[in-house]
Amino acid sequence: MLTDADLYCRGIETLIASWQAYARCTTGASVQRAPSATIAMFPGEPERGVYNNTVLDLNLGQHARADALEATRAAYDTAGIDRFAVWVHESDRAMQCDLERLGYTLDTTTRAMGMPLESIHLPEPEMEIRPLEWSDYLRVFDLPAGLLANGDHDSLHLTVAWLDGEPVASALAFDHAGDRGIYNVGTLPHVRRRGLATTLTAHLLHEARTRGCDSASLQSTPMAEPVYAAAGFRDLGRFLEYVPPVHPSSVDV
Repeated sequence: MLTDADLYCRGIETLIASWQAYARCTTGASVQRAPSATIAMFPGEPERGVYNNTVLDLNLGQHARADALEATRAAYDTAGIDRFAVWVHESDRAMQCDLERLGYTLDTTTRAMGMPLESIHLPEPEMEIRPLEWSDYLRVFDLPAGLLANGDHDSLHLTVAWLDGEPVASALAFDHAGDRGIYNVGTLPHVRRRGLATTLTAHLLHEARTRGCDSASLQSTPMAEPVYAAAGFRDLGRFLEYVPPVHPSSVDV
């Protein structure tokens, strides 16, 4: 039986593995493992504005926290990256205090969620799933042109739902060590509130179980939390995304 702690650890490892896959699709990008921190570095656009994130280990001692934050800042400085987000679990108040003392500010929150695939709450749906070229995926779903344009996209499992001959909903799915990460779920504005995101999520969960996965993970926006809870995802706590203070030399005048 997978506990919440098991699901959280699996979700973190899948998230990091997905960043590594994104880096393989991006010139000059890398994911660096530092003491108590995993640092994703994407120096070029359009990925620069999306994927520069660091996830920190939980509940570190004072010196380990300082070392992790120092390694994070040094890595981004070396790469010439001045804007990034440090992900902290909401339970880690000591790390939050350290970041705030260094001038970092809270920018975004998402909800870590996970589930064992033996407890999918939704039936396997009937929906039309067809491939879509990567460039068309970016265009149709209003993503930055050229995003993750290089490399092999097969591991990203782009899944697109069609309705009346039109691509209307999409998601990326990444499988790692028995866990399926579900990312970038999106529905076109004119077909929202028809349950398409829920149906697509159910499809991805049943497909993952067929592929041999036994858990699934994601990071949810507040708006999407009820959708994922209805599918069987458990609340594993919020990620607080802190951004560094803006250096005066980087501000336009």
